[in-house]
Amino acid sequence: MMVIRRIGARLATVSLTMAAVIALLWILLVITGHDAERALVAFWSGSFGSGYALASATLVRATPLILAGLAVALAFRAGVWNIGAEGQLLMGAAAAAAVGLRLGGEVGILSIIPAIAAGALAGALLAGIAGLLRARFGVLEIISTIMLNFVALHLVGYLVRGPLQEPSGLYPQSATLPVDARMPLLLPETRLHLGIIIAVLLAAGLWGVLRFTEIGFRIRAVGANVIAARVAGSIDVRATVLIAFFASGALAGIAGALEVTGVTYALYESLSPGYGYTAIAVALLARLDPFGILLTGTLLGALQAGGAAMQRDAGVPSVLVTIVEAVLILGMVSTTRLGYRRATSTPDGAREPVAEVTTAA
Repeated sequence: MMVIRRIGARLATVSLTMAAVIALLWILLVITGHDAERALVAFWSGSFGSGYALASATLVRATPLILAGLAVALAFRAGVWNIGAEGQLLMGAAAAAAVGLRLGGEVGILSIIPAIAAGALAGALLAGIAGLLRARFGVLEIISTIMLNFVALHLVGYLVRGPLQEPSGLYPQSATLPVDARMPLLLPETRLHLGIIIAVLLAAGLWGVLRFTEIGFRIRAVGANVIAARVAGSIDVRATVLIAFFASGALAGIAGALEVTGVTYALYESLSPGYGYTAIAVALLARLDPFGILLTGTLLGALQAGGAAMQRDAGVPSVLVTIVEAVLILGMVSTTRLGYRRATSTPDGAREPVAEVTTAA
């Protein structure tokens, strides 16, 4: 019953947010002199207006947002401010592309499993760098994860112009993945792939881990109060923080792996339109609740899909949707109860006390 009530509350929040998005978008359209009615019709038809739009546009875009949102939520629940989901997603995509290209022609559909595993490992390793820097040298992960985003971006740029570049050498991208190395489609005549099911399963799994397992309790305890977790709970804060880093990076890496194997079928620099950054909004809007992220990820996916449809069908620049996203993020940040207090470094790499985020634990 508690889960049902929680999902109901999230549905209400998402519905109100969607209404606010439509209202703000209408205001921007009027101010900029566009045909608001035509643009909003295009927005709806491109996001929820048909089964094809929902499956091939909204849910396809929602898949990486949900997974990256889970990555952010897991880190934040542990008091870890992982802002590097974008870079971890890109590293996951690069690793999955490399494995898919190498194994796709040899083991066929089975290559999808090692490709996703490679993506998870690559994302975890990149996040682990920030975790080790925090644990060993007290480096703020907000800074290190942002910087590592640029490392990942430029590394992908090197790969698509070097070791992974397509055979002709004309385009800065990898070769196309073999058909057998691509995610199976769920619905015929659509672009919806098996990744959405994986995202739902991982959301349910993360919820179960946080709620019913010892490591989940440790993560929540460290995120709530480092001092109490270490002194009263005898929790190894450093180990818990590192686990949160690696697990968060793995989820973001899976998002990148699914994007390559299920959508783009090739690696290139602009593979992600900022999924890792939008995932912060996805996680905060859901108050770090895994089931809520399923809804907020779909909402943000619809916003992006509708914006693309407005630009294509009504001639409205998609930058208006970007403005709406920015206002939405600012609104969430300003209304989410973040009890920031002065942070001080400790020998185990944790900071006391950690920012308290209102969640529905």
